[in-house]
Amino acid sequence: MNAIRTSLVRRALASDLVDRLCAPHGVDRFLDLVDPRWPVHEVRAEIVGVERQTPGTVTVTLQPNDAWQGFRAGQHVVVGVEIDGVVHERCFSLAGAPGRPDGRLELTVKANPAGRVSAHLVAHARRGQVLRLSQAQGAFVLPEPQARSRHLALISGGSGITPVLSMLRALVDEAHDGPVTFVHYGFTLDDVCYLAELRQLVDALPRGRLLLGCTDRPGEGDLDGFFGAEHLAAIADDPAELDVYLCGPAPLMDAVVERFDAIGLADRVHLERFAPLPTAIEVGDGSLAFTRSGVSSPSVGTVLETAEAAGLTPRFGCRRGICGTCTSTKSSGVVRDVVTGVESSADAGPIRLCTSVARGPVAVDL
Repeated sequence: MNAIRTSLVRRALASDLVDRLCAPHGVDRFLDLVDPRWPVHEVRAEIVGVERQTPGTVTVTLQPNDAWQGFRAGQHVVVGVEIDGVVHERCFSLAGAPGRPDGRLELTVKANPAGRVSAHLVAHARRGQVLRLSQAQGAFVLPEPQARSRHLALISGGSGITPVLSMLRALVDEAHDGPVTFVHYGFTLDDVCYLAELRQLVDALPRGRLLLGCTDRPGEGDLDGFFGAEHLAAIADDPAELDVYLCGPAPLMDAVVERFDAIGLADRVHLERFAPLPTAIEVGDGSLAFTRSGVSSPSVGTVLETAEAAGLTPRFGCRRGICGTCTSTKSSGVVRDVVTGVESSADAGPIRLCTSVARGPVAVDL
């Protein structure tokens, strides 16, 4: 009876009528004040488990509210954490398999010395804490079961293990019977998260195999040093048989991409790259007019950086062009994407504030 009553109350709170009565902020802003788990439109997730598997990391188990719509293995979320009264957002990949009966999610976070959110979670994550989540995002996902005709190579390094671990767990849940090789690189075996589970998962697959690379202790793992031709040969006799899913530090990802490009198989590598933007961004003589706020400024970096320098507080997540949280409408003018190098047309259209630089006068709806 209580579950039915709760469902009816949540349905009423989610109605357009209640949202209009709570304008301009919407009902979720008021529900946040009562209990941060209660919002009906936005995803909130309570930390129900905390484990620190290796130095400098934390694994948190989350119970999302009813606004959560599910995910596919390999996808990520934008996580919002309140730090000193201010909500900061960053992207993290989901480590669990989709479709858990209890609906719980799992994140493993490695502290980044320059990352405020990751360092905060590693140091302070606790049971009962409530985080803000976006819906699942990203196209770094496995093909549907009927389209998996090749040998799957899941390659990761460091904290990049999380999305490919999610894929491995999903393959086990689906009783996948094709060849799967899971390759993970760490400094030593002590640095490998989920080591015991990785061995169990691979053993559960009829054609599964685990290769561990230890870059700092030769002979400790299956592979010594860094990815190269010998490591590729250990994964498969014929690379043309492979579909590669890759996530990890930039040197590892660059080495894998370059190797497959060199042998004419670049299209076989699918990747998730949480890489920093170029450190030197050519600003030029661009200028920004933020039309909604009535603020104008010479360009001092990306559109996001210029807006922040001008005192605006646009929403953002990854600051790397991945999550899409900062996407806004450019009313006019030309911008260049510092990740892809592509210049936009002068027509109105969506841009990612965190990767766009004004090329002359630009107007943005902020």
